[in-house]
Amino acid sequence: MAVELTMALERYDRHVPFFMDMVKNPEGIKIKSLEVGMAPPRREGIDRHRRFYEDEEFDICEMSVSSYLTSKAQNLPYTAVPVFPRRLFSQNHMFCSTAAGISTPADLIGKKVCCRSFQTTMSVLAKGDLAFEYNVPWRSLDWHTMSPELVPFPGQETAELTLIDEPSAPDRLISGELAMMIHPHPPPAILDGLRDGSVHRLWPDLRAECGRYFHKYGDYPIMHLLVLKNELAEALPSLPKALMEMWEDAKRQAAEFYEDPGYSEMAFARNAFEEEQEIFGTDTWPTGLAANHASVERFMNYLTDQTLIEAPFPIEELFHESVLNS
Repeated sequence: MAVELTMALERYDRHVPFFMDMVKNPEGIKIKSLEVGMAPPRREGIDRHRRFYEDEEFDICEMSVSSYLTSKAQNLPYTAVPVFPRRLFSQNHMFCSTAAGISTPADLIGKKVCCRSFQTTMSVLAKGDLAFEYNVPWRSLDWHTMSPELVPFPGQETAELTLIDEPSAPDRLISGELAMMIHPHPPPAILDGLRDGSVHRLWPDLRAECGRYFHKYGDYPIMHLLVLKNELAEALPSLPKALMEMWEDAKRQAAEFYEDPGYSEMAFARNAFEEEQEIFGTDTWPTGLAANHASVERFMNYLTDQTLIEAPFPIEELFHESVLNS
């Protein structure tokens, strides 16, 4: 009889094949894919990270890179697979107040900025990119957070964070009290602001800037990865590699969806698919350590600089031994 496992995933196009049972299970294992979000309601609910770490509700979970790496600092019994289901450019998630007169990254120095929490993965990426790519050290900004920090971190007392009321943050940004908001899921008021001009992104040609960044570093920045308990990987040593193969299959199937110009409700989805191929020129969603080693190391350096961990971890401590040569 097959071993039955559950895997909690967010609702992305590359996960649709999992939810539709279009991905072949490994021999002797049956994986039920659950659609679990973080804040927006999904088919199997919300609060994916807490339900995995605290309630141990799932066997395999899509986890934020920041949450996973800070958990390693606490020696929690988890390992990971170099599958990265969520990737984002920080440049697309820095929302600036037009009233505050922000037009370049340097204009942010000394200003009030806000983010979900200091340790949210997008917050870490954006702070790191501002510091190392745009010469705006995170300590040169006045940080306001909209959520309490879930995990204590080494430099928390010296980070000088001000907790603010999240529902009021969009109005504070639009009025100019806050110069910038970093947000992985911008609230409706911010999206409205982008349309009416009260909010803008820092780079007029966002695609060109993200393309430049991609070709400089060679990757689309990682946000999430697949995590499982050490004891499960030890009991089923073929599982980590099998998860990589399954996700590659799902990714391939999802890309095929876009061969049909009518697949999406967006009229020009196929055109956007082709445009991204021209900008990047390669697979932006590779699995395996070889293709993602630099991205993982860069993120650990960001965490260290931001006092969220004391020092980067050796790569072999982060991923299961069976996938270290992937």
